[in-house]
Amino acid sequence: MNSTVATGTEEKTWGGGNQPLKASYGKMMMWFFIVSDALTFSGFLAAYGFSRFKFINEWPIADEVFTHVPFLHGQELPMIYVAFMTFILIMSSVTMVLAVDAGHHMNKAKVTIYMFLTIIGGAIFVGSQAWEWATFIQGDYGAVQTKGGNILQFGEKVTVDGVAKFKRISIDDIAIAQAGERAAHERKNGLWFVEESTLPPYSVNEIYTGLAANDNILVRTQLLDENGHKTILSREESLKQIKENGKLVVKGANLHVNEYGTTLFADFFFFITGFHGFHVLSGVVINIIIFFNVILGTYERRGSYEMVEKVGLYWHFVDLVWVFVFTFFYLV
Repeated sequence: MNSTVATGTEEKTWGGGNQPLKASYGKMMMWFFIVSDALTFSGFLAAYGFSRFKFINEWPIADEVFTHVPFLHGQELPMIYVAFMTFILIMSSVTMVLAVDAGHHMNKAKVTIYMFLTIIGGAIFVGSQAWEWATFIQGDYGAVQTKGGNILQFGEKVTVDGVAKFKRISIDDIAIAQAGERAAHERKNGLWFVEESTLPPYSVNEIYTGLAANDNILVRTQLLDENGHKTILSREESLKQIKENGKLVVKGANLHVNEYGTTLFADFFFFITGFHGFHVLSGVVINIIIFFNVILGTYERRGSYEMVEKVGLYWHFVDLVWVFVFTFFYLV
């Protein structure tokens, strides 16, 4: 029995009767979700753009933040791993297209293979993003936060191929331990209900003592100069800034501190990339469900692989959003 209801618009642009634009109910609802979700991401990225513009002279430089690659510790390889993650996600979108096309031809074997490859690509991306988060939180060199909330980094001027550069130095190589540092509250001391934040790795005095003992080490602020490089202070000014304005030693990044620069960058990074990562993880879970349905022959019996096409729309949307996130956070 044909359930299509005549509306008198079949020969016009609408042309779908009770299937607008000749799209099924499921596809239309997926498009509605995609449009609404696109507006949500647009709002987040717009907020990021406005905040970055406001603090443009204090914003971290992506090439100095995202330099790590798994199993290659100690090497500066800016943006390499992020580019790899992006490539994997884009390729997973390609395999999804092939899966949808195979579904149109009712080729169960190919749909199974391409859906499996799509799931693998998504899983690699989610795992890579988790690793990137862990690395970002753990930190690299460490820094000192001033009373005004600015970040002071440490390093020395070196010449590489005739070009003067600032080589970062870890606070672990600078700090000189001192006796008498405070210890964390413990229950055995009778202080049961006292809360305090995690102890910083070093005190400002330990950093200052180490800085004073190494004449070659300078301080670099988070402010950019007229050439787009972070401002390097003189030896005297470096010592003065740490002694007079140093407030807290920080290592890594979280919602409260950020060794790479303004805390606002870390806030946006965790929120937007985390929100997108949740979308990718959800897509992987849905793809796994669809994958097993394909194996069980569910869509073969229905005579249509439209469900693969619908989940494919979602997957392409997630990939497209990452292109914008990648551009905003890593390239611009």
